[in-house]
Amino acid sequence: MFDDVLARNPGEAEFQQAVHEVMESLTPLADNHSGYTQWSILQRICEPERQVIFRVPWVDDSGEVRVNRGFRVEFNSALGPYKGGLRFHPSVNLSIVKFLGFEQVFKNALTGMPIGGGKGGSDFDPKGRSDAEVMRFCQSFMTELYRHIGEYTDVPAGDIGVGGREIGYLFGQYKRITNRYESGVLTGKGLSWGGSQVRTEATGYGTVFFAQEMLAAKGTSLDGMSVVVSGTGNVALYAVEKVHQLGGKVIAVSDSSGYVVDEQGVDLEVLQEIKEVRRGRVSEYVDQVGDRARFVSDGSIWEVPCQVALPCATQNELDETDAKTLVANGVRLVAEGANMPTTPAAAAILRDAGVLFAPGKAANAGGVATSALEMQQNASRDSWSFARTEERLHEIMRDIHDTCVTQAEAVGHPGDYVIGANLAAYIKVADAMVAQGVI
Repeated sequence: MFDDVLARNPGEAEFQQAVHEVMESLTPLADNHSGYTQWSILQRICEPERQVIFRVPWVDDSGEVRVNRGFRVEFNSALGPYKGGLRFHPSVNLSIVKFLGFEQVFKNALTGMPIGGGKGGSDFDPKGRSDAEVMRFCQSFMTELYRHIGEYTDVPAGDIGVGGREIGYLFGQYKRITNRYESGVLTGKGLSWGGSQVRTEATGYGTVFFAQEMLAAKGTSLDGMSVVVSGTGNVALYAVEKVHQLGGKVIAVSDSSGYVVDEQGVDLEVLQEIKEVRRGRVSEYVDQVGDRARFVSDGSIWEVPCQVALPCATQNELDETDAKTLVANGVRLVAEGANMPTTPAAAAILRDAGVLFAPGKAANAGGVATSALEMQQNASRDSWSFARTEERLHEIMRDIHDTCVTQAEAVGHPGDYVIGANLAAYIKVADAMVAQGVI
């Protein structure tokens, strides 16, 4: 079956990796529930319902015309309208968007919310661009994308390179073109114009909530544990915040220039000022806090000994060598805050060593879950408090954890969060697809 996926999607390494990971988890179903592993179902699940690729022309501040490529892969709508973020980064290509969309289908299914899966983006790099350039790009991007989305069709959100600024420009252009204030067409909006409390914090918070549930199942907690978080983007920053709130201590964070180690615990206020206000590099952290921290420009952040590791940067950032180092240094838990940040070989090493391992489709689901809560508030013209929204997020992450545990136990793999997450999500999507016929 996987050979057919390889043949139909040549050269798409990230997408192939994501499909292979799910297919590997289906073995227990093949033994007792062969109907779920029929090729007719698998073939449709692995094939996007729609793939859109388009040109995005825009003019930079010097008057030069630039051209980027835009993508939107609407992968599966069996459970609801397509839902998934937009990524603006030079690495974006069709393989990455398809891998993200495929993962999103199962991630969204685990939330229990009525949303399907999709993903999109562009190879545009917002770093170093002025606000005016970013606005012109977003307006051009939306001028094509608008015809493919809608609150009952496809609801994009943010991802790497797409934050509140970009969502604002995209929403403004959508409103301008359609002459409709359709709040539910995009999530991640500003609080004053249809956004949800906790959406900014949701993915990072959700990852830590999931890790806390994993530890609670083993009779312990994050309190007093040393934690390493890769990345200093939105997910990482709020993972750091929630770890500290729950009594853990984050001792290292990173960006593309290297990583900093602060054994006293990373000062979140300093880090946020550097990354969110000045848009600076993590190396500047040492300049702010002095000798208590050190910056390392080479090597891997996973060389820093810790009890909990939260990869929150990008795909395949934690490889086989990193996994061996983490195990040797006594790591107890790894929870993926990014999409597929751990290579298959690394994940196998961690799981074989008895390390608690949470795949991104479960641990990373807090962001899209809160996006669905934003859609719910938009539909009812309502606005929830921070406390109410955070509690609902925590409840959803607890439910995802329990679903993974129950499903893994049901197929004879207790404690395997990868098998539990993949099977629970796959069964839910497959059941809906069968019920709706061959479409």
